[in-house]
Amino acid sequence: MRLLFLGDMVGKTGRTAVWEQLPGLISDFKLDFVIVNGENAAGGFGITEEILRETIAAGCDVVTTGNHVWDQRDALAFAPREQRFLRPSNFPKGTPGRGSGVYIAKNGARVLVANIMGRVFMHPELDDPFQAGERELAACPLGEQADAVVIDFHAEATSEKMCFAHFVDGRASLVVGTHTHQPTADHQILNGGTGYLSDAGMCGDYDSSLGMDKEEPLNRFLSKVPKGRFEAATGPATLCGVGVDISDRTGLTEKIAPFRRGPRLEETAPSFWA
Repeated sequence: MRLLFLGDMVGKTGRTAVWEQLPGLISDFKLDFVIVNGENAAGGFGITEEILRETIAAGCDVVTTGNHVWDQRDALAFAPREQRFLRPSNFPKGTPGRGSGVYIAKNGARVLVANIMGRVFMHPELDDPFQAGERELAACPLGEQADAVVIDFHAEATSEKMCFAHFVDGRASLVVGTHTHQPTADHQILNGGTGYLSDAGMCGDYDSSLGMDKEEPLNRFLSKVPKGRFEAATGPATLCGVGVDISDRTGLTEKIAPFRRGPRLEETAPSFWA
């Protein structure tokens, strides 16, 4: 199975780039499954139902989120009815929406996608992410109810991300970190066969501060006095993420490589997709 994971869409420039480019990427690379983190898609803060549906219409199979999931208040209303929208599974019991789901890829594979949020340096501090991961894997084990398992681990600390990946190594196909908006260079296959990347980066304008117009963040560092709101940067977006080939036999990662396309960072795509 050939899978593309794209990092956090930030603002109009990020989501528009995904909508415009994703159909071509699916066709050119013969992708079986696409996951996009959408928690910053609405002006950098949260996501609306309209943006969610446009992202699905562009070819995305599942939209994951993180700590900004409820920044747009209507998300609380549409989360329960949108099957392809995930919020972190370690929110307390009774929180609207779902933290995981099983979806059918273009090649017929059953893909469990789970969205889990870390706790180190994160707000709100949710339930134990390791226990949440254990519950997800116990309910839908790889090789039994699922042909592939992908976890979006939305967290700040790379130590927490890496330890979580080692915790599920051999039981998940892929663990991808999100949240920091900066693509890391540590893509690898762990000893048990789980693909891993500490952070997928973002889909947004990299001439910015994490996808936001850099003037106000810079002002706050210099003066400590807010002058205005954070606004999403509006320059050309670079898409960042990771591509993997997952074994149809074992459900584990066979090949992994970063994906970057846009004007600011060095472009790269998995060579094994050529």
